[in-house]
Amino acid sequence: MALSQRLDLRQSQSLVMTPQLQQAIKLLQLSNIELSDFVDREIEQNPLLERDGGPGEGGGDAAGDGGGGDGGERGVVDLAAPEERQPPMTDGRTRDTVEMTASETMGSASDAPLDTDFENVYSDDRFSDGTDGSSDVYGSWQERGGRGGFEDDDSNLEATLSGQKSLRDHLTEQLKIDLPDLGDQLIGLALIDMLDEAGWITGLEIDELAGQLGCEPARVERVLAACQRFDPPGIFARSLKECLAIQLREKNRFDPAMEALLDHLELLAARNLPALMKVCGVDAEDIADMVSEIRKLNPKPALSFDHTPAQLVTPDILMRANPGGGWLIDLNPDTLPRVLVNHRYFARISGTTRNKADKDYITERFQSANWLVKSLHQRATTILKVAGEIIRQQDAFFIHGVSHLKPLILRDIAEAIGMHESTVSRVTTNKFMATPRGVFELKYFFTSAIQGADGQAAHSAEAVRYRIKAMIDAEKPDDVLSDDKIVEILRGEGIDIARRTVAKYREAMRIPSSVQRRRAKMSRM
Repeated sequence: MALSQRLDLRQSQSLVMTPQLQQAIKLLQLSNIELSDFVDREIEQNPLLERDGGPGEGGGDAAGDGGGGDGGERGVVDLAAPEERQPPMTDGRTRDTVEMTASETMGSASDAPLDTDFENVYSDDRFSDGTDGSSDVYGSWQERGGRGGFEDDDSNLEATLSGQKSLRDHLTEQLKIDLPDLGDQLIGLALIDMLDEAGWITGLEIDELAGQLGCEPARVERVLAACQRFDPPGIFARSLKECLAIQLREKNRFDPAMEALLDHLELLAARNLPALMKVCGVDAEDIADMVSEIRKLNPKPALSFDHTPAQLVTPDILMRANPGGGWLIDLNPDTLPRVLVNHRYFARISGTTRNKADKDYITERFQSANWLVKSLHQRATTILKVAGEIIRQQDAFFIHGVSHLKPLILRDIAEAIGMHESTVSRVTTNKFMATPRGVFELKYFFTSAIQGADGQAAHSAEAVRYRIKAMIDAEKPDDVLSDDKIVEILRGEGIDIARRTVAKYREAMRIPSSVQRRRAKMSRM
């Protein structure tokens, strides 16, 4: 075969990921907090962008046709009339994000680029049996965030009473009273710093801590034993057994039988009462009293302090029932950045600029601002489309509950609204919807399917898990359902499921086995 050279001319099409297109795709998957931070950075970098204060707050010199953005229009979808959808393109399709961000829609690629040191506090000279002044010791403690006295001239009684006392403050007050020696107090402060959220000291090495503090291990042991008598009972424990033992000693209930029970907590967790009776040397009545006493104890004594308020989820989509039937959805205005392009300012400075570099910069900033506003508007429109279709397909869930949740995948939504699966995946990431049944992440409505017993009907995996939990919650102590029995009941209801799948769902919901549930229910009788 002869080798030769030749020149061919070929035509091909390819999608170029311009910076503008990458930005539009990135905006889809951002949460409302991330989107707000992104817009704030863009406003700082672009003098032609500004926040829209809304009606009555003034919009500056921004022109209305350049505004809107994500917050300029709040879309409302009447789900009672699904036929009244957004008009499709001339070829019958709905524009996808990629199409909406094409060069002819958004412009060409050239339009826009897109403290105190630990060793110093706990130095060896601190352990001179109180030769250092107390102001030095607790002065260092104050620098490290502790409380102390009324040295601050700005302090007042109202300020000290307004806040809730923390666990650190509570323990430090007891430390000053019970351990008057300054060296012991510094050891106690070091132990307080090692407490975890439950109030335990996990991974404590006495010799290692003594070496760091420059004192004898016996002294650390003595201070630790004193701290374990502090309130709340069980604080400064190094294990669950020690935490419970401290509380039992406080109640004068720590006898040899209780000590044997604490040595075999794994039997208590397994509800193996006969084995516990044997190792503790007591009868059934005594073991019942001992278990009841254990249940009254607090394995995490620090949880009553330092309450951190739960971070509430701010929904991106608001859903409510339509009085005429169906559902209405709206984008949450509190999560939408209101951005405007200041056209008047652009016209004023572009007319007075004579330098070519300055003109290019102003033009580039103007095109970038327009691109951001259009991208935000497209993001809002896409979220409404996806959320509206999810509600249409999961209508039974919102009416009847989780037992009627249908199996749903990204492809079902993508085909219904004429978009790509990757676009739907980005839209449903970190987006939450407030519904009459609670706040749900959009990903919640996508569940795998479990085949029906007839080979045709499919059931949502989430609905099946809910059914399994409902059956277990309703079972009686003398009729605990095994996994095989649950499989039999579900198949009688038309759900074809394997025993291992039932066990997997049960373990995922942290429901113990039938043997453990039976022991637990019998022990409560």
